[in-house]
Amino acid sequence: MDDKEKLTSLGKFTAPIWGQEIELQQVEYLAGGSPMLRLRIREGKRFTIFDIDARTAGHWGSLMQDWAKEQGTKEQETKE
Repeated sequence: MDDKEKLTSLGKFTAPIWGQEIELQQVEYLAGGSPMLRLRIREGKRFTIFDIDARTAGHWGSLMQDWAKEQGTKEQETKE
């Protein structure tokens, strides 16, 4: 972090299958503007970082929840 932004960690976890470390942070730019959501994915020594606005985060999150629910339904059907 530098003196141009304030970072607040929202959560950090490790994906169970491939072991990626995933962290979500709120980014506030000290010069002003809307806060952003930063998604940091670490795979070994490599980092992938996305900074997204609230609208994009909401759309992305909704799609992920829909997909997860669908997968849960498929798992349930397989068990029956």
